[in-house]
Order: sequence, then C-alpha cells, then structure tokens
Amino acid sequence: MPLGRVQVTDFRCLQSATLDLDPQFTLISGPNASGKTSLLEALYVLGRGRSFRTRRLEHLIRHGAAQFVVFGEVVTADRRTPVGVEGSADGVRAKIAGDKASTLAELALMLPVQIIDPEIHHLIEEGPSRRRRFLDWGVFHVEPSFVAHWQRYRQALRQRNAALKSGQAPAIVAVWDGDLVHYGDLLTEARARYVERLSEQATGIARNLLGMDLVLSYRAGWPRDQSFTEAVQASGAHDRQMGATQVGPHRAELGIRLNGAAVKDRISRGQQKLLAASLLIAQLKLFPDGSPLQPSLLLDDPAAELDDERLAGLIREVSAHSVQLIVTTLHGDFSAFGTPGRRFRIDAGQVVAA
Repeated sequence: MPLGRVQVTDFRCLQSATLDLDPQFTLISGPNASGKTSLLEALYVLGRGRSFRTRRLEHLIRHGAAQFVVFGEVVTADRRTPVGVEGSADGVRAKIAGDKASTLAELALMLPVQIIDPEIHHLIEEGPSRRRRFLDWGVFHVEPSFVAHWQRYRQALRQRNAALKSGQAPAIVAVWDGDLVHYGDLLTEARARYVERLSEQATGIARNLLGMDLVLSYRAGWPRDQSFTEAVQASGAHDRQMGATQVGPHRAELGIRLNGAAVKDRISRGQQKLLAASLLIAQLKLFPDGSPLQPSLLLDDPAAELDDERLAGLIREVSAHSVQLIVTTLHGDFSAFGTPGRRFRIDAGQVVAA
C-alpha cells in the first residue's frame, strides 16, 4: 500500500504543500535549507506519529501557527484510505479512515515508513531504547499479535511501576507480576525470532556495504541463566529501592558485532551509517511476501553522505526490494535509482511539480 496524495500544512517551514507521490520512485530536489528534509520529516510523522529529528513537538509547528497537519492517502488496488496526523500544544492526534487512532502504533501498521538520513548513525551510537524501537517497528509487521502483547506488557509495567513508586507492599506490587511475565515472555520470543531472521538478511547486506562480517543477537533484559519469572523475583528488593522494574523486555538490547567485536565506539561515523543502513534495508526485506503493505523508504540526499562506491552499493541493495522510494537531492537530474515517476522542486518551503 504505497502513499499517494500528501498534504502538509504549517509543518516547520512548509506553510502548504500538496504532492501526488509515485508508487515506485519520487524525486524531490532543491537547494540546502529549502525544506527538503522537513518534507521527509512530515511523511515520517504521518507513518510514525513522531519525528526522527526532535522530541519537541513545538519545533514541528510553523512559526506563528497553532498546529500542524499532515494528511495522506494510502493506496490499495481497490481503495484509498485517508490517514492524518495533527500536532499542537495539546499533543499529537491521529486518524485513520476518519476514526481516531487509539495508539500511534496503528499508524505504523497502516503506513510503514523508514528513513536513511545523515543522522542514521544514531541507531548504532545511541542507547538501547532506540534499537528497541527499531526492532518493535519490524516485529509489528511480521507478527500480527505483537502489538496487543506489547500494549498489555506496557500496561502491566506502568501499573507495577506506579505501585513501586508509591511504596506499596510487595504483595500489591506482585499483583501485576503475572501479566508482566506472561506478556513479557511473548514479547521476548517474538523479538528473538525476528532478530534471528533480521541477522540472516543483514549479514549479506553488511558484507556488501562494509566488507565486514555482521552478527546480531538479542539480549532479553535479564540474566541469561534465569527465567523472566526468576529474574522478577530476584530483582524485587532492587525494584523497591529504585521505584521501578529493573528487569524485562523494556531493558532489552540488540547486540551488534562486526568482525567479532562489539561496535560501540569501535567503528567510524561512516561505518556506523552504513551499518545502520544495512539494518534498515534488511528490515524492509522481512515484510511478508504477498502483503498488501508496501513500505516507503525515505532517502535524504544520499549522494552527499556517501562516496561513489558506497553509494553504488546502497543503490544496488535498495533497488533490489519492493519499496516506495522518496529521495531528496540537491540537483533535479539525480538518476542513480533510475527515472523517477514524479519530480518535485522545493525552494524556501514552496513545493512545485518539476
């Protein structure tokens, strides 16, 4: 299900923009600081309910406006489904087919979107929470029950943490242990299965882009020699001391090793970017065959970030998969991914067909 018509209102420097995206390849050109990245950011927000650049919602609203609105149509063979996100001082609200989305995870299920941008190295460089979000976005799309299990786990975790923070008796805290462990085990099993499949896909891509051997692993968030039940029981005193649950899937980590060594602080910024791109491309390859979902991949000026050899490798990997490509570039004649179905030019926040 590619993204079709998109309308953006009062988002960063974009006062009003309308684009009819091509289902295969759309090229958006323009000078630096013209609004190209902001336009990709708006598309990302439409599929995620949050930005890849900032956590501060007020930064997304155009100066002088009260809110931003991003509207799109997800296209299938027989219908167009409207999807919309608006953000204001009161927070973010999303609608799908006219109905309010109960969680932002519904956006991810409806409109799967990923981005390869100059800050992609943060997936490797930052802490485990970013990699957990990366994993969960992927599992959402291959295990239909995962969203419900994730929501039930988060609910149990919030209730248990509230009891710990308020100093409730151990018996009261333990009321939530059953759901915490049950749904936590289901999450862990799903994530572990996904990491195994992701590693199979990412290994070859990383070898092509980096010339290095990649191994992924999943660390569950508690000691390996314990079950989750045993870990929760063993951590009881520490949980009460800290006022929060210290073990569980919410503390899990994606292990990443290149040529046998952990990558943290051991590879260059450029290598981090190529490694993160390898993981994202591998994730897109795991979308189920025959699924009506067609992921959208946003590429923010890839020629500016990579030398000719690495760019060629990235192009080969991306072009091998069925995704909707939306690419920004300084120059409108950028043809590395073939001939775009649609072209747009953006300058000073104004978008026109090119």
